[in-house]
Amino acid sequence: MKYIILIAFLISFGSILCGFLLDVAYSQKLIGFGVLGIVLIVFPLFSYYRWKDKDVRDYMLTKENLDKMRENQKGKKY
Repeated sequence: MKYIILIAFLISFGSILCGFLLDVAYSQKLIGFGVLGIVLIVFPLFSYYRWKDKDVRDYMLTKENLDKMRENQKGKKY
């Protein structure tokens, strides 16, 4: 999965770069397809890859997590 994300990013970034550097009639389309590739393909795949084995409840501000944070702050001095 990591290599698929890397390849998709390099293709999208290459498309954007070619759109800026080449003077062709469809250079704006290259830039647009590159941006769409990053937004619609690379970012969702990257987000799924990074969050697939994690529990969302560990990152939510629930009563239990707030109590844990308060207990951890009691012992610290600034």
